[in-house]
Amino acid sequence: MSKPCIEVAVGVLLQADGKVLLGSRPADKPWPGWWELPGGKIEPGEDVLQALVRELREELDITVTQAQPWVTYTHEYPKNFVKLYFCLVRGWEGTPRSMEGQELAWVDPAGPLSVGPVLPATEPPLKWLQLPERYLITQIQEPARLAGYLQQLEHALQQGVALVQFREPEWAARADAEFSLHQAFLQVVNLCHRYRARCLVNSVHPESWWDHADGVHLRSVDAQALAERHHDTLTSVPALKQGLIGVSAHQAADIDVARRLQADFLVLGHVLDTPSHPGQPGMGWAHFSELAGLAGRPVYAIGGQSAQTLPIARQHGAHGIAGIRALLDTPPA
Repeated sequence: MSKPCIEVAVGVLLQADGKVLLGSRPADKPWPGWWELPGGKIEPGEDVLQALVRELREELDITVTQAQPWVTYTHEYPKNFVKLYFCLVRGWEGTPRSMEGQELAWVDPAGPLSVGPVLPATEPPLKWLQLPERYLITQIQEPARLAGYLQQLEHALQQGVALVQFREPEWAARADAEFSLHQAFLQVVNLCHRYRARCLVNSVHPESWWDHADGVHLRSVDAQALAERHHDTLTSVPALKQGLIGVSAHQAADIDVARRLQADFLVLGHVLDTPSHPGQPGMGWAHFSELAGLAGRPVYAIGGQSAQTLPIARQHGAHGIAGIRALLDTPPA
């Protein structure tokens, strides 16, 4: 007999300092005393945002003024499935206060948390909130450009970029590339660490490099090969278990592979027309939103992205934006 599935709208209320609001479950409800994000069941005839606004008014006595879809995530409990429509809430009127006898607390998702225990379905979004909104991808291309690029990268790190992907297929294709490119990779990693930023390495580069980075970003073709080689588990790939796993996705099949590999996030696109894909039209925001809703984890939009498109990306379910050129000169968030 299959378990019932409950659909729930969940509000991730964010303060300017990055803290998020948690509430304890009342004594007369399942899992009493456990802490969770506020929200509740979606009623017949409601869409997600309508349910969110109603639930937060009833539960916290606030009026939501700024909210956008974020991640749709299904969690299995012993007696049922819960499909959680997490929405980022950055604007509201009123001061959140307990309307149902629950305790409330603003917590730093990077922890350690000042309250607990936390419901199992609340743990993933607290982890996802630690991902920055901007994901910079390198494009050095050749040894002669390295010194200048490192200056640009340092400026971007000073401006708040906190997640970088080392990806140099053009340089890797050079006959004399391996030693010089590996040295460049280490310099980029060290520079990122100096500013407490994380640096992932793209799977176009040797697997032996993965241990020196803060994770790996898998091209869609490499994600598929890895899933097939390791039978959809990561138990025999120690380097993957040590850091973040990002996956590039272009279609629903790529997203399915990323889910099976338990990726931490996706990069989805290209969304808009871009010079790097001449003659290949972007998928557009509507299709991006549709695919992002299948991911079950944060999604970065790529392709024609900049500081100007970030608000649009958020409204279509993106966690943030990824890019090469524009993010080098992006002002602080």
